Amino acid sequence: MYESSDLRKGLKIIIDGAPYIITDFQFSKPGKGQALYRCKLKNMITGYTMDRTYRSGDKFEPANLQESRMQFLYNDATGYHFMDTSTYDQITLTPEQIGDAKNFLKDNMEVDILFFDETPISISLPTFVELEVVKSDPGIKGDTATGATKPATLETGYTLQVPLFIEEGNVLKIDTRTGEYVERVKN
Repeated sequence: MYESSDLRKGLKIIIDGAPYIITDFQFSKPGKGQALYRCKLKNMITGYTMDRTYRSGDKFEPANLQESRMQFLYNDATGYHFMDTSTYDQITLTPEQIGDAKNFLKDNMEVDILFFDETPISISLPTFVELEVVKSDPGIKGDTATGATKPATLETGYTLQVPLFIEEGNVLKIDTRTGEYVERVKN
């Protein structure tokens, strides 16, 4: 069990039977009375955020979370299918659970999936992925202003802005946190 003095940003606790992560934390000690712990909490399943204030001596149950390394197999009408590489167990995540990660998922890519009481709740991608450009208009001759960009569509269907020298068939390194172009990978 955690006590209120253990609260800090990033701590995962159970509130009303659901896992929450503390996204912001403030401690205050008024002149009289007990210390106050103001927390901004985010539900790890629904994404709902709330503010709560706790007093000294309050107790919290740690969230029963496990992270498992899994391989992305494919997606279809029923969802996104993953396989545990050690046990060969397969799970399916909904498009809502995947979120923006769908823009960067390639077949056979290894990702970390977070489980709460054996139910998958979120996915963590590698920080950088390498994806091939499948559609990109050629840069216009003479359009060489500093930092000029053009849209490019990647093999996953994701479209982003890239420098003018990028061509179809190039493999690009993409930052999965921001969805932005990092560099062209040598083929």
